[in-house]
Amino acid sequence: MNIQPDQNNKQEIAVSYREEGHIPEVSILRCSNYRDDEVFEVVRESIDLVGGIKRFVKKGERILLKPNLLTGKPPEACATTHPSIVRALVRLVRDAGGIPFVGDSAGIGNMLKIAQRCGIMQVCEEMDVEFMGFTEPVRVINPRGTVFKRLEVAREVFGVDGIINLPKLKTHTQMFLTLGVKNLFGCVPGKFKPQWHLSAGVNTTYFASMLLDLYLFLKPRLTVMDGIMGMEGLGPGSGEPRYIGLVLASTNAIAMDRVIVDLLSARMDDMPVLKTAERWGLNGTDLHRIDIKGEGIEKVRIGDFRFPPLVSLNFAERLPYFIEKRLRKALTTRPHIDTHRCTLCGVCVDVCPAGVMEKKDSIVIDYSNCIRCYCCLEMCPHGSIDVKEGWLKRLVPGL
Repeated sequence: MNIQPDQNNKQEIAVSYREEGHIPEVSILRCSNYRDDEVFEVVRESIDLVGGIKRFVKKGERILLKPNLLTGKPPEACATTHPSIVRALVRLVRDAGGIPFVGDSAGIGNMLKIAQRCGIMQVCEEMDVEFMGFTEPVRVINPRGTVFKRLEVAREVFGVDGIINLPKLKTHTQMFLTLGVKNLFGCVPGKFKPQWHLSAGVNTTYFASMLLDLYLFLKPRLTVMDGIMGMEGLGPGSGEPRYIGLVLASTNAIAMDRVIVDLLSARMDDMPVLKTAERWGLNGTDLHRIDIKGEGIEKVRIGDFRFPPLVSLNFAERLPYFIEKRLRKALTTRPHIDTHRCTLCGVCVDVCPAGVMEKKDSIVIDYSNCIRCYCCLEMCPHGSIDVKEGWLKRLVPGL
């Protein structure tokens, strides 16, 4: 990474990035299970199809492997990147002469304990790889950012030469799907994630802009998608496991996300990150200008994948303020507590960026000030929070 300290503030870092202009390549290969030997061969072949691991890793380079470690759930819950994917990349980076590191930042909780529960720490210990929990923030200057000219990024990220992005294919109640681009949000230290949700989460387009600026800022060299088992329904933490049987690889996470949307039989317009990327003119949103290698989309397309209910506020945002204020509750979805499953652990109260949740005899939500960021749903360890639609939205489908 090209890192330059800002002359006016030594705590700020400027990083330059270059947007790719060539036709992006995305490889799609089948992988039937998580056996280490099969995963390694499929991951290696998928990377070979887009140039081979030595294209992305040079001898002696420090390479950060960035999985999705949302929460401390076992691999079979399908909320996190599977350990076998991480294990395969550790081997491949070392085969290329690189020095692998594994790191991420959770929204709440002890990162080391989360990595242990997800099975990632065992991989690090067995393979003698350093695990980095991102904790120390640094303000970074992003002069080429389209919307966000400054970002808060973990200092640990700047101690490596390159990033390999290892997302999990999952649904997301606010962003529709959480794929390659959004996985880089983990490079923001955990305690700063709620602040970003508070400042950007009210408007999904604004939040998508932050995710894109962050992705382009960090510019991972390679993205390898764990799509062997995904998550459908109320993702990213409370959905249901879904067998997909795929591994994808690309140098362009935007293009990979676009391919996945199509193979899941979804619409790009439902994906705020892709809609924003298209508006910005970024490379990778035009499916006809993506070089797909391996399996063709038609051979692996899924027609019955269950997506989350759309929770975007964008419709209400287009209304005049006085109308929006009156109809907000009727038009928008909102988090709903299942009191039969809730254990009153208080995680949702702690993580709520707007501070509108309170623990009494039950969890109470001040909906008039709720920003609908769904951090509570995302981080609930018991799956006791779901999405409830407003009465007008239920009466008039498509609003």
